[in-house]
Amino acid sequence: MRSRPQTHRVYRVTVGLVGGLIVLVGLTLVPLPGPGWLIVFIGLAMLASEFTWAQRLQGFARAKVHAWTQWWTSRPWPIRTFVALLTLAVVGGVVYLVVLRSGVPEWIFDIIVLARN
Repeated sequence: MRSRPQTHRVYRVTVGLVGGLIVLVGLTLVPLPGPGWLIVFIGLAMLASEFTWAQRLQGFARAKVHAWTQWWTSRPWPIRTFVALLTLAVVGGVVYLVVLRSGVPEWIFDIIVLARN
């Protein structure tokens, strides 16, 4: 592909647009429960396949995740429990605010009706 400059340019633009879109979608999902950060890292990996700046950013992100993992595993269980409960409280608060703002989804009521039958 690199032997054809025009094709390679179109490929790089496509990778940039799709990877950037995936990163943006992931960033919008970060405050919500679910795989927001995973989606960001997938988009970043896609961008890193073609762009040097994205490779550096991916290396930085990996180092930070590794440092967090080292910190987390070196703490005693009461601190790990506190951090886990704090994370659960933040996620629960975000879910509560989302439901408060947009209302309870219809499919929740369907599940309740099915459970009663």
